[in-house]
Amino acid sequence: MLISIRHVTRYVYTGPVSYSVQSLRLTPAPFKGQRIVEWQVAVSGVTASPLELRDGFGNTVHLVTINAPHRELTITAAGLVETENLNGIVAGLARTIPARVYLKETPQTRPDAAIRALAQSATGPGPIETLHALSAAVRDKVEYVAGATDTHTGAAEALGDGKGVCQDHAHIFISAARTLGFPARYVTGYLVLDDPPSGTDPGSAPAHHAWAEAHVEGLGWIGFDVANRICPTDRYVRLACGLDAAYAAPIIGSRRGGAGETLDVSVAVQQQQSTQQ
Repeated sequence: MLISIRHVTRYVYTGPVSYSVQSLRLTPAPFKGQRIVEWQVAVSGVTASPLELRDGFGNTVHLVTINAPHRELTITAAGLVETENLNGIVAGLARTIPARVYLKETPQTRPDAAIRALAQSATGPGPIETLHALSAAVRDKVEYVAGATDTHTGAAEALGDGKGVCQDHAHIFISAARTLGFPARYVTGYLVLDDPPSGTDPGSAPAHHAWAEAHVEGLGWIGFDVANRICPTDRYVRLACGLDAAYAAPIIGSRRGGAGETLDVSVAVQQQQSTQQ
């Protein structure tokens, strides 16, 4: 599937900002099942090419600094990505840290007794079946309710409340999978919403989306979109990953000045007609 993406983030400050720095994880990586046809990241007021590097999780990071006074900042990531449905299997990514690093707990994925019990309740004849059972168990316990949580909500809190969004579903799954010995990581990306696959919940799948990946010995990484009860298909574009949402955040920044800010984000993700014969 050929997918076009346009992700625009605009900050407007209530006072002048003298300096700002932004760390952008807005560039998808190529791997088996995902080919980058074209991609560009642009920042208003920046003419020089940003510093590009790769973090420990394999994400492409652009570091942008603005030293001139400014009252707004617009970050645009856009391009074309060609995808193939590999039933959630993620293969061919550049090798980075060992899978066992993704067993590490973080504040947002620290398990409590309820998460451990949920993990133990998920059983199957093999590791893949167990992970599918875990994904279903998490979704059964946590209803999708927009606005019920925020970016700082942890897995244990979301499970206790029984409400959350895709970030919370992913965090709970990751936390529980790690207690079972499966390395698991948080993934951000995009999802084509037009005519969603059968069995998905359009209300729980915004165009900018989050899911999880778990590592199975001998097979590798497999994606689980807990919110929609499926493994990622060719409708998904994988953007960045990390131990939790904070590590994979598309934009992290700081500034000097500006008493406050307003934020506006628009994301357009659409299937395009392939030009290949």
